[in-house]
Amino acid sequence: MAIVELADIRAHVAKGRRAMGIDLGTKTIGLALSDVNWTIATPLETIRRVKFTPDVAALLDLAARHDVGALVVGLPKNMDGSEGPRAQSTRAFVRNLMPKTALPVVFWDERLSTAAVTRTLIEADASRARRAELVDKMAAAFILQGALDRLGYGELSEG
Repeated sequence: MAIVELADIRAHVAKGRRAMGIDLGTKTIGLALSDVNWTIATPLETIRRVKFTPDVAALLDLAARHDVGALVVGLPKNMDGSEGPRAQSTRAFVRNLMPKTALPVVFWDERLSTAAVTRTLIEADASRARRAELVDKMAAAFILQGALDRLGYGELSEG
């Protein structure tokens, strides 16, 4: 696996493969999938974290089942753009993941993604329990959609 810049991801992904968005939390891992044209991100699943090895096995199993060609990992930067302990933890997770997969990884600034999703769910009058159930995979979709939007709709399908 390689860590690549978003602008360079096209060279690393075969046509027709999806991107997977990842919101890496301390207790859960939220996952989302793009469509094969890389236009729309959809919440997929939330993995309850136990230990690194089973967490990664679950993540990579889902990636294989959904024909994922790249991982877009939310990088939780501080509001001033600096990287604190959570960003360092995310980078360490990806470093440990690298030997286990050939999928390229893109880091995407996820500042305020969970807050934006939570606000949307509150506006939709979702109960606290329902918000807890949805927020991680929706945050992953928010992260992935941001990256897809930056790439431009359908960029991978046109090449």
